Amino acid sequence: MFGLGMPELLIILVIILIIFGASRLPEIGRGLGKGIKNFRESTSEKPKEIPPDTEESKGENEKTDAQAK
Repeated sequence: MFGLGMPELLIILVIILIIFGASRLPEIGRGLGKGIKNFRESTSEKPKEIPPDTEESKGENEKTDAQAK
């Protein structure tokens, strides 16, 4: 785990405790957990299939491009 041992993790925990205080730690942990959960869900979802371009849609895109100029 990134080459961090128990002493390093304890030092980081103490620094976080000093900066944020004991009352905010559960709130921070909850938010971090939700973020990790959402990230895992979004990366594991099957991507939506995008239909290939058809001749009809290509013609429509060219018309709108010409009108924009």
